[in-house]
Amino acid sequence: MSRSPARAVFAIPGDIDLPTGGYAYDRRVLALLPRFGVEARHLALPGSFPRPTAQDLAETQALLAKVDPDDAILFDGLAWGAMPVDLAASLGGGVVALCHHPLGLESGLPAPQAEALIANEKTTLALAARIVVTSAATARLLIARFDVPEDKIVIAEPGTEPAPRAAGGGGGALNLLAVGSLVPRKGYDLLVEALSGLRDFNWRLRIVGADDRAPAFARMLRAQISDAGLEDRIFLDGAVEDDALAEAYHRADLFISASRFEGYGMVLTEALARGLPIVASTGGAAGDTLPDSAALKVPPDDASALREALRAALADAALRARLSQGALEAAASLPTWEDAARLVAQALLQAQGDAP
Repeated sequence: MSRSPARAVFAIPGDIDLPTGGYAYDRRVLALLPRFGVEARHLALPGSFPRPTAQDLAETQALLAKVDPDDAILFDGLAWGAMPVDLAASLGGGVVALCHHPLGLESGLPAPQAEALIANEKTTLALAARIVVTSAATARLLIARFDVPEDKIVIAEPGTEPAPRAAGGGGGALNLLAVGSLVPRKGYDLLVEALSGLRDFNWRLRIVGADDRAPAFARMLRAQISDAGLEDRIFLDGAVEDDALAEAYHRADLFISASRFEGYGMVLTEALARGLPIVASTGGAAGDTLPDSAALKVPPDDASALREALRAALADAALRARLSQGALEAAASLPTWEDAARLVAQALLQAQGDAP
């Protein structure tokens, strides 16, 4: 007979309050799981994952040893994908793995490191009872490249909060907005390259996102902006509080994502919710996340195509208005956080054999 409620721990490495899409997903799901029959507690793992030190692995093993055997374990992918295989296997068959996107596909990794992460994650995913992914695109990727059986996968797309329609800058320079940590995968180097060829338009770009995840890339990006003579037009705001981020969305005229790969792209749906016209690359799941009616889409890693899409959007107010209307219409059918938490709860109950 099913326990009511079931119990689970959500093992998450690092600071759960960090302003990233992955941690935002973890926070929201953790808070909502009790509504769907799973009393979940946060198990904080060391922050060095996905490159854990020997000391941090020992600490992780000690923390996991204290978990009640009757509790389900939900692992954030930053930890599970990099978990030593012997430690992962020792946890038994009741683990649910949350895969935002495969670790080895992060841009900028040396080839040997990427290959090692892919091989390790392929094995740890095979050990999990259920695998939660945040998009159908990631599900297809895990089936094709990681040999994950389709019936082990649960697709739980992130929720999107309703938001007021963006007001824009109100005239003068067009306010461009990009959101996400300064890491190679986000493609900000491509965006700067693209915009450097569009100086004849009146625009200003704000990039909102933490600058401490990949310090070398952040330094390179600042140098690229300086070398291009765009310091008075491109501003790196760093990580900001929620209110400041909401204000940045509200004052934007055009949202841009040059990402090389997205497991889902929560910032894209946040832009949709505000009725922002969008120019975006189709890396990973982004092409699925955005409807054609709301965005000009370009191939990932193509600065020239990105420049031409931006040129079209900057030059044509009527086009921006059509994309804005398409965004608002798409926003009406976006999933909620309750939808996501219900699906994750179901996966945890299935892993314990408590639900069909």
